[in-house]
Amino acid sequence: MTTLPITKRGAEKLKAELHQLKTVERPWVINSISEARAQGDLSENAEYEVAKDRQGFIEGRIQEIEGKLSTAQIIDPSSFEAGNRVVFGSTVKLEDEATGDSVTYQIVGEDEADIKLGLVNIGSPIARALIGKEEGDTAEVVAPGGVRRYEIVAVHYI
Repeated sequence: MTTLPITKRGAEKLKAELHQLKTVERPWVINSISEARAQGDLSENAEYEVAKDRQGFIEGRIQEIEGKLSTAQIIDPSSFEAGNRVVFGSTVKLEDEATGDSVTYQIVGEDEADIKLGLVNIGSPIARALIGKEEGDTAEVVAPGGVRRYEIVAVHYI
C-alpha cells in the first residue's frame, strides 16, 4: 500500500474535518431525512432528495478522509534537520532570477496545497524542481509560460 506524505498540520486539519462530519454533519442530515420522511409521499419530496444527496456526499467524504489518514505518513518538518536541503515539509525562500521577486513556499501534501497561502503540492512542477536542492542552488521550473529560474535563498524546517 502506498503511503501519502502529509504534514502534521495537514493531518490535524483532516482529523478536524472528519470529527465535524461525524459529530455534526452526519447527525444533522439523519435528522433532516427523518423530518422529510414525516412529510409523507417521498416520490415528490424535494427536501428528502436533497437530504439523501447530502448524506451520500458526507458518507463519501468520511470514507475518503479515513482512507487518506490510514495511508498517511505524517511528517513534522520542525523535528528534522536536512542540512539546508529541500525536502518534503521544507519552507523555501526563492528569488526569481529574471525579476528579482522573492517568494516563500512550503512543500506539502496534495490535500494541504494552497498556493495563496504559499503551500505547494509535492507533485507540482516547482516542488519537483526544488526537492534535493540546497541553499544557493538554482532550480529551473518548467511552467506554462516557459522555463523560470529560481535561486534558493533559504531553507527552513518549521
